[in-house]
Amino acid sequence: MELTIDQALQQGLAAQKEGDLQEAERLYRVVLQYQPAHPDANHNLGLIADAVNNTKAALPLFKTALEANPRVGKYWISYLDALIKERQLNTAHAVLEQGRKMGLAGEKFDAMEAELKQRVQSAPPTFSKKAQESQNAGSVSPSQQQLNSLLGYFQKGQFADAEASALSLTKKFPAHPFGWKVLAAIFGQTGRKPDALNALQKVVQLSPQDHESRSNLSNMLLEAGRFEEAVASCKQAIALNPEFAGAHNDLGMMLQQLGRFEEAAVSYRQAIALNSNFTDAHSNLAGTLRQLGGLEEAETCCRKVIELEPDFALGYCDLGTVLRELGRLEEAEASYRQAIALKPDLARAHTSLGSVLRELGRLRDAELSYRQAIALQPGFAIAYSNLGVALKDLGRYEEAEENYRQAIALQPGFVDARFNLGTLLFEGKQYNEAAAQFEMADIPQSKFYAIQCAYHQNEESVFSEKLDSLINQGEVNAVVGLLSCCSEIKFGIKKPNPFCGDALKYIVKTDLNEQYDFENVFIKTARDILTDSSISFKDQVHLSNGIQTAGNFFALAKVSQTKIESIIRAEIEKYRIRFKDSEEGFIRNWPASYTIVGWLVSMQSGGSLTAHIHDTGWITGSVYINIPPKSAADSGNLVLRLSDQEPVLGAENSQESSIDLETGNLCFFPSSLLHHTVPFEVENQEENRIVLAFDVIPTG
Repeated sequence: MELTIDQALQQGLAAQKEGDLQEAERLYRVVLQYQPAHPDANHNLGLIADAVNNTKAALPLFKTALEANPRVGKYWISYLDALIKERQLNTAHAVLEQGRKMGLAGEKFDAMEAELKQRVQSAPPTFSKKAQESQNAGSVSPSQQQLNSLLGYFQKGQFADAEASALSLTKKFPAHPFGWKVLAAIFGQTGRKPDALNALQKVVQLSPQDHESRSNLSNMLLEAGRFEEAVASCKQAIALNPEFAGAHNDLGMMLQQLGRFEEAAVSYRQAIALNSNFTDAHSNLAGTLRQLGGLEEAETCCRKVIELEPDFALGYCDLGTVLRELGRLEEAEASYRQAIALKPDLARAHTSLGSVLRELGRLRDAELSYRQAIALQPGFAIAYSNLGVALKDLGRYEEAEENYRQAIALQPGFVDARFNLGTLLFEGKQYNEAAAQFEMADIPQSKFYAIQCAYHQNEESVFSEKLDSLINQGEVNAVVGLLSCCSEIKFGIKKPNPFCGDALKYIVKTDLNEQYDFENVFIKTARDILTDSSISFKDQVHLSNGIQTAGNFFALAKVSQTKIESIIRAEIEKYRIRFKDSEEGFIRNWPASYTIVGWLVSMQSGGSLTAHIHDTGWITGSVYINIPPKSAADSGNLVLRLSDQEPVLGAENSQESSIDLETGNLCFFPSSLLHHTVPFEVENQEENRIVLAFDVIPTG
């Protein structure tokens, strides 16, 4: 049965809603075979072209739809949006004015007008008749014909002729701003930033009331790194026109770059108050709120951006980042996948998706996402570094190192890549080279690794100097706590311990069986995760004859649907209250907020963990999901030590503690304590020792 035009159109709409763009395009083209100017078919074809980033092909389709039925507002909006994306700003202005003359109004049209004004801030200014008139009393002005001729060259993109004409005009009429304004625009578009800045400064000098030029000048000053001058110029533009929403947004961006986040948020809010549909202002406010820790409000801003621009891939990317920081990883994954669906070549979305997948324990999927990001953007240093992290977790150390080094080759100042390479070398006991990387990685965690390199290489004076520096800086950290103990035992040098000097007194063992349904809450959940084929197992250098889950146990949906985290948080609070009167640093400086990061460890008979600490933790905990019957008194025991040195003869009890454990036990201890397990042997070789280990990590 042959389709009618209406049937083809309706089926095309249905296919488009389902995401089958190829079928939708085929059906719309069937309509156009019979009605080439059909407005809906042209418009919807344009939307499909725009969705796959072929805005150039979308333009004539939107134009045809608009010309066929100029009474439909969405045709105007789509055409204007495409013109702005293609940087045909003068045409966009003309279309906007034409729409206004036809009486078009409403929130979407207002938002498009604001968007256009914002996009042209760094582009050539609109040359209205008022702007072309002399603004200096008594000055000689060029004729209207001269002004029109210059403007014509510029609007047609004939920049060489426009520049020659503008230079001639500024020589003949040096006190008239129009020639300088055009020169500023030409210099800006042709990459001559210093010349553009000088010309725009001349415009502002000649036209002190021109708020748009002052705003443009502030952006140029910002590009030149003259931040305070940029802020001052932007504030002057706002003083001249307090309702200039674009200038408030620009001021916010400048303040944000200066690290003045609270002030930036005020400016963004003012821009939004003036134009509630100002997409960029909502997006920028979201970024600032993230810096200030206001993640819930940042999420609201991101969702507003998506509401205003449903096809804006970066909006979904930003939302994914906020959701990830809120710990809602599966929602973050969905948001990143939506960004990719809208813009498949968006490398940033692929690498962000990879990071979420890694946190969810899906290492192989994460690897594929990172590789896709690199394929799309071969110079993407972050993707190489992140891929290295995933490969390291998978135990592919040589490949991990190659990717870290590639990231550094692309971006030598990339401190995260240097830190990642340093930790890889450190774990391989290549302390010399690791220390060199840590010295070049200016992030807080680097100094804690650098001092450990000195310790392991027996560089006593360097170690002592670094430790003194950390203590004097008031660092309350598990690594400082451990090394303060090690210093006294290994080198005989007693140091103050700002974290916990008597850490063995802060070990607490609790029986969860007495308070909770341990079987259904903990054991069942752990078994479900260990048998989940989507969860990867992470390579763990300290673990023998066992496996460790990748990602964060507490981020998994199967865990969030249980009471496990709320139970552990309640027990953490009991621990804090128990020691609240202690003078130890880790109690006095108890974090106001924290996250819990955990993983499951399943050991077979003969399995064990070698001594280590969790250097980012505050306190470390372990829930014993299954402890098989022991073949020896200390089989499988948890051993906690103050130092990596053998206990002094006769002082063993004051330097280490061995904890006898049973199924259902929860054990807490300060993260500065080294811990290892005694190898365990069981008669039933199929019964594993299963433990949920976790760290309490301060946030902020």
